[in-house]
Amino acid sequence: MKSFLKWTGRILILLALVIVAVGIWKREEIGRLGTVLTLFDEENIVGNFSNMNAAFLNTPLDRGDGPASELPVGDQVTLPAPVQSWITDRSITGLVILKDGAVVYEDYFKGTGPDDIRINWSISKSYLSALFGVLLDEGTFESLDEPVTKYAPSLVGTAYEDTSIKDVLQMSSGIVFNEDYLDFWSDINKMGRVLALGASMDTFAAGQDQSFAPPGEIWKYVSIDTHVIGMVIRGATGHSVIDLLSEKIIQPLGMESEVYYVTDGFGVAFVLGGLNTTTRDNARFGQMIAEGGRWNGQQIVPADWVDAATVPSANTAVGSTGYGYQWWIPAGATDGQFMARGIYGQYIYIDRINDVVISVHAADRRFREPGVSQQNEDMFRLIAESLN
Repeated sequence: MKSFLKWTGRILILLALVIVAVGIWKREEIGRLGTVLTLFDEENIVGNFSNMNAAFLNTPLDRGDGPASELPVGDQVTLPAPVQSWITDRSITGLVILKDGAVVYEDYFKGTGPDDIRINWSISKSYLSALFGVLLDEGTFESLDEPVTKYAPSLVGTAYEDTSIKDVLQMSSGIVFNEDYLDFWSDINKMGRVLALGASMDTFAAGQDQSFAPPGEIWKYVSIDTHVIGMVIRGATGHSVIDLLSEKIIQPLGMESEVYYVTDGFGVAFVLGGLNTTTRDNARFGQMIAEGGRWNGQQIVPADWVDAATVPSANTAVGSTGYGYQWWIPAGATDGQFMARGIYGQYIYIDRINDVVISVHAADRRFREPGVSQQNEDMFRLIAESLN
């Protein structure tokens, strides 16, 4: 009996030591997972959104050695009365408004400032669209009708088997993917835990094996489609999205701050939502797009790609918000009015008719409530029209 207790004690001590060792070995992963689980808590969300590099694996994008490009300052404006209550209600943290390419309003809230480098969430998708347009123009791809498996062979035999590049650009892959951010077990939240634990996003994408419709037939917003675009870009070029976006977009724009991507454990950029920038640099990007891809006398993104990407070409429901190539088009918008947007209230709203760009960062925990998206779009229209 004494011998049994002796060996039992030793085994328990050994198990305890193993648990402690694993805890130390996986401390970073466990810490990141803990951050994911509390990322959107009311007391943490503003600080987390401005400090994603403290919680996640990340890689900076080389902005080059040159000075920041000029962002002229115009005559400052007083915004319409409803804007102030909107700023409060929607938990805005940064708001920069350009009229005719000049800053006419800039302010920061909830203890943030102009130097905060904030998570863009799905605004990141529109940056990736711009990069894809550059590569298409350079001849990297023959057409949008090419299958994604040509450049991402690990997707052979998955739900992406018969999917074209155009299908994933338009969010029309037809794969089964739960995008509910409020459901702990949703696919989008599983993907977040994959990211936090330093696992492979490519492996996660290759695990998608169910479809609800043939590719190209039905539009359904699934962020994993954007990751597939990133896989296609990497497979076609042999280069990382991090290096390509830096070379083709970030450096030519002359961004003033060091942009960075949240990455998985293999250094792969979280292209569907992991780009972090300042609100001012998003305004630069938006103004470049508003000018047909041109900035400081240089054509950065092909004008024909800007035009094609920002019209409602996807098969969305009649009368609803439209979708192009990773860009949104508000319902009832006139040609030239479109936006990039991300969860929790991130926006770049572009109105080429009134020559207005509105860059917004926010920490809006009520962004999913009925009417909130429409309120935001109405406010952007109000601001743009008030500047005429």
